[in-house]
Amino acid sequence: MFRVRLAPLLLVLCSLCIGYAQVATAAKNEPAAAVASASTDSGKLNINTADEAALQGQMIGIGATKARAIVQYREENGPFSSVDDLLEVKGIGVKTLEKSRDKLTTE
Repeated sequence: MFRVRLAPLLLVLCSLCIGYAQVATAAKNEPAAAVASASTDSGKLNINTADEAALQGQMIGIGATKARAIVQYREENGPFSSVDDLLEVKGIGVKTLEKSRDKLTTE
């Protein structure tokens, strides 16, 4: 009797787990789509077109605040002419830039 009552409960729990896994997978893939749209043919991240999520996802040491600062700087000052221009953004230093330099482009 105990096994008969447990079976429906296990089915419900398994369904919930599968549903959660599908939602979690979709959420993980969403930022990847944003990164892909900001990437160039060479696979590098274009800092002139990348949104906050793409910057945060692709640049090492860049969190939400610094990604927001990069986008805001770009909106206020126009497009970056080189990757080195990121050093003008408050909170971005040489060490932070060097960690991601090979992944970035302005084209």
